[in-house]
Amino acid sequence: MKSAQAVLDATQQQLASNRALTANTTIDNHRDVLAAAAKVRDAYLAAARNTLPAPVTGYVAKRTVQVGQRVSPRNPLVSVVPLQQIWIDANFKEGQLRHMRMGQPVELTADKYGSSIVYHGKVVGFSAGTGSAFSLLPAQNATGNWIKVVQRLPVRIELDPQELEKHPLAIGLSMLVDVDIKDESDGPLSNIENTVYQTDIFAKYGNEADTEIARIIVANR
Repeated sequence: MKSAQAVLDATQQQLASNRALTANTTIDNHRDVLAAAAKVRDAYLAAARNTLPAPVTGYVAKRTVQVGQRVSPRNPLVSVVPLQQIWIDANFKEGQLRHMRMGQPVELTADKYGSSIVYHGKVVGFSAGTGSAFSLLPAQNATGNWIKVVQRLPVRIELDPQELEKHPLAIGLSMLVDVDIKDESDGPLSNIENTVYQTDIFAKYGNEADTEIARIIVANR
């Protein structure tokens, strides 16, 4: 009888403990359900990420991955170039930038099509340094063997997407650029806003995982 009473006491204590764990909780926010849902979410994301969608629509310009190769996070696989959203980096001499302003209209011709095809764009930004400043071995004028050379600064020019659709360009082509500097009402090149590039193409994976978890909970109520 004492042994049976001890078993009864232990069972009652276990019941009280379970009631304390489940008091004021529902199936959706129960700790065991939340732990299982986290495992399902991790497994779903791991399976979904076997497919790697590109964040932009474009053409594969360079591929480093091969069939059957094992890849790790942060390893570049392919380079995707959105040819409908490309821009021009025009290398102007430093003396030509004095009257150049944001938004000034630009006319461009490409050697690929000749002077008969004229592209239209506008100035949208410029590099923070010259090409020689960011080279592998930048010039050091403190060594005494430095010779003054007129430097060039890359100026970014945005092109008309409709013109690009009619006459597509490729990366690295030569172009002739003519900037109209009559209108200097806008700010100088230094007064540019920061541009943030982001994509939400991977957000659907999390939403799909949450939908699957909700379906499993409903099916097992």
